[in-house]
Amino acid sequence: MGVRLTLPARLRTVAAVPTQPGPPQRQRSSRPGAAAPVGRGRRSAPPILVRQVRNGVEESVHRGDIVEVDVDGRMLRLLGDPARVVYLRSCVKPFGVAALLEADGARELELEPAEIAIMASSHSGEDLHVRTLQALYRRTGISQTALACGTEGMPLDALTAARLARDGERPGPIRHMCSGQHSIFLLLAKLNGWRTDDYWLDEHPAQQAYQAVVARAFGTTVGRLRQGIDGCGIPTYAFPLREVARAYAFLAEPEAVGQSDARASLAPALRVVRDACLAFPELIAGTRDRLDTSIMKALPGRVVSKGGMEALRGLAILPGPRGRSDEVAASGMAVKIEDGDGYDRGTWAAAVEALAQAGVLEGQALRVLGRYHRPVSADPHGRPAAEAVPDFELAPVGELLG
Repeated sequence: MGVRLTLPARLRTVAAVPTQPGPPQRQRSSRPGAAAPVGRGRRSAPPILVRQVRNGVEESVHRGDIVEVDVDGRMLRLLGDPARVVYLRSCVKPFGVAALLEADGARELELEPAEIAIMASSHSGEDLHVRTLQALYRRTGISQTALACGTEGMPLDALTAARLARDGERPGPIRHMCSGQHSIFLLLAKLNGWRTDDYWLDEHPAQQAYQAVVARAFGTTVGRLRQGIDGCGIPTYAFPLREVARAYAFLAEPEAVGQSDARASLAPALRVVRDACLAFPELIAGTRDRLDTSIMKALPGRVVSKGGMEALRGLAILPGPRGRSDEVAASGMAVKIEDGDGYDRGTWAAAVEALAQAGVLEGQALRVLGRYHRPVSADPHGRPAAEAVPDFELAPVGELLG
């Protein structure tokens, strides 16, 4: 499995821990460059999470931030800056499905759990994903030509892309990793009689419905959302990392939110989304080399994992035993790699190690995820040449403050 390097754990730098996280106060903006970059000139370098090592020599490092909180936002574990503002990108998808469910879409459109799961996905564009969406489109009378997510760089699955190229077939938008998410807007339009030719615009009523649900899930209002444009052309939203973790704790156990909490009304819909994701992990990402699917299969019924571009990952950890503890409440974890991690190795190694240190992942499940835990780079002959080594301590916040 390549060169093994044991490094001393020496990274204990943490930011000040806020006692009561709240919703971000941000101006809405969908125009690139409309607001100054958040934190410019004020943010110190985050701690190193993963080291890329080749025959004992450190070639590069991946820095980042990790935070784990409970459903009320209380900090549980932390390394780095919990106030780091990040765009959700595809990490928003499980929450956005609730907009369709609250519009009674499950009943009106007779949605199956697999269809709900793929609308929360960043799928690989494999035939399994395409068939699931095509069946939904046939039943609801929606045309694939209405999809406006593009096709660039798709499908993600290399074997599927090679087969299409061999057969001279150009991939359509339905093979885009965001076609499930875009289907939500088309189905909302179908239910409400809205136009579909510009569903991707911020002012479209389907986008407005989606934004309202995202704001509620994060305990804020639409007017306070900070927006940008996602890679697939629809709005995306920015939050502090601790708020991403809190939303994923809510997804892990929606019923844990008190009735006085503004998020409580979303609990029934999020429970449906969570259970669909857990039941169909292959639809959330893919059948080959996709960390989200692999984590959820290694820990069935325990974790909903959802990655987003620029190396953000949300982890909804359901209640259950951890290490020596018989029962631990639900929590949410957010992992962000500073450099965007174009190779995936940093986010793979950091996410698996963070789950292990939180006591969620151990034994056989950890061994199953070995290729993600310490990703190996091979030469053209298949020889292990380098290895990404996680190197951090995700200490409980109580210990950090002691």
